[in-house]
Amino acid sequence: MAQAKSRQIINGNCRRRQPGQLLGLLLQKETGTRFGLVAYRGAGPAMQDVVAGQIETTFANTATSLPHVRAGSAKAFAVTAKKRLAVAPDIPSVDEAGLPVLHFSLWAGLFAPRGTPKDIISKLNTAAVSTLGDPTIRESLAEQGFEIPERERETPEALGAYQKAEIEKWWPIIKAANIKAE
Repeated sequence: MAQAKSRQIINGNCRRRQPGQLLGLLLQKETGTRFGLVAYRGAGPAMQDVVAGQIETTFANTATSLPHVRAGSAKAFAVTAKKRLAVAPDIPSVDEAGLPVLHFSLWAGLFAPRGTPKDIISKLNTAAVSTLGDPTIRESLAEQGFEIPERERETPEALGAYQKAEIEKWWPIIKAANIKAE
């Protein structure tokens, strides 16, 4: 049983998916390459295995990977953004690296139940925008590699449009890999 389970994970067909596995699937699709995908419980363990030479590469978030890059124990090829990150200006973007289809960022949104009155939505949005405008919060998030969207993108409508675009981008990859909700 353990051998079959191991083979299943190496083939990238495990049930638990992390953003790195989805990016790996997208990279394979867009480049016509095939490589083994190993499922990890998070970016930290995957990064540890990169540093130890157990795996060749990983997609990892900035907060997890940048300390290793700065220490020289790992090499960053590109950030999965349209432009270089302020926290890592020496690392090229995927556009600069020739893979503009690999745009990916972890994002968060503030959601409320359907039918929530518009005045409540407006108050929640005002509070979120105010918090994101706080210099201390902005600095703390920037140090972790997070980038706050421009003010015009900090609206319920912009969040809805972004969420829709993300679903349209990732759904075909999820469907092709036969990934099911847990």
